[in-house]
Amino acid sequence: MTLQQFMNEAISPWMKEQGPDSDIVMSSRIRLARNFEQIPFPIIAESDDLEKVLTFIHNEYENKSFSTYNDLALVKMRELKPIEKRVLVEKHLISPHLAENDQEAAALISKNEQVSVMVNEEDHIRIQLYFPGFQLEKALEQAFTFDDWLEEKINYAFDENRGYLTSCPTNVGTGMRASVMMHLPALALTQKINRMIPAISQLGLVVRGIYGEGSEAIGNIFQISNQITLGKSEHDIVQDLQSVVNQLINQERKARQLLVEQSETELEDRVFRSYGILQHSRIIESKEAAKCLSDVRLGIDVGYIEDISKSILNELMILSQPGFLQHYAQKSLSPKERDILRASLIRERFKLEN
Repeated sequence: MTLQQFMNEAISPWMKEQGPDSDIVMSSRIRLARNFEQIPFPIIAESDDLEKVLTFIHNEYENKSFSTYNDLALVKMRELKPIEKRVLVEKHLISPHLAENDQEAAALISKNEQVSVMVNEEDHIRIQLYFPGFQLEKALEQAFTFDDWLEEKINYAFDENRGYLTSCPTNVGTGMRASVMMHLPALALTQKINRMIPAISQLGLVVRGIYGEGSEAIGNIFQISNQITLGKSEHDIVQDLQSVVNQLINQERKARQLLVEQSETELEDRVFRSYGILQHSRIIESKEAAKCLSDVRLGIDVGYIEDISKSILNELMILSQPGFLQHYAQKSLSPKERDILRASLIRERFKLEN
């Protein structure tokens, strides 16, 4: 797998699949944070220390130790252009924090882009696995498999009482973040989500935008994840998250049904107005594109639109991001140039479906 293949396809192969409850839960992710026992953690480590971690991963990769795991490719941050890093962030293959590290950081990425192992991010190793739809248990099982194999080769920083030791105190314990990406347009339109977010926070969970901490929930897409990692097992954390997500799924479905029953004409107008904007606009900003894509996705889910696939919307969600647009153009673009190109690419993509 080459870097260019990761860059050229807007949609990750695993995102083309349909998972359980995929009308609301777009994806499930498990992330495990791990550190080498004898090497200072990245937040205080010297460059030579981090280079040891990268060298270890590089040597294991060269020796084909990772070949059993989905054809992983090693991508080093210092070999990437800024636009290439941005595209990988937009595809959720690396974090913004990893992209900022020019020297000793890297990522192992699987061919189907379902597995990504970040090296020298906030921790020495961050293993993340994605599954389409609501499949947290399956993602956890796969993450454990990879983690167990890696633990045979690395002495992890581990304390008998506290568990896995991490750079951030909130990750100490299991070192695990379980999260789901949810499309909640009806709860957003009825403003019920504003009341739910504080209640969710009180349960030890966090609600963020599509790109995690500090990001905005554009396109009515919300990331729900655990906050507590200490004092609970990985399975307990997943079960707690699943319980809340199931409640959100039920509430979103009820809200959608209510909108169809009580405001059908207004909802139908909103959906097809957004569909028309995506098909015909000549200039479109990223937030407007995200809002319109959300409306069309909702239109598909309630049966108003039947001639396009939701995987196209997943593709356009990435395709319309600033980094991918500039990679496509092979040059830096001003905001206006990006808005023009975004509109053009979206129009052309919809034409392929008609």
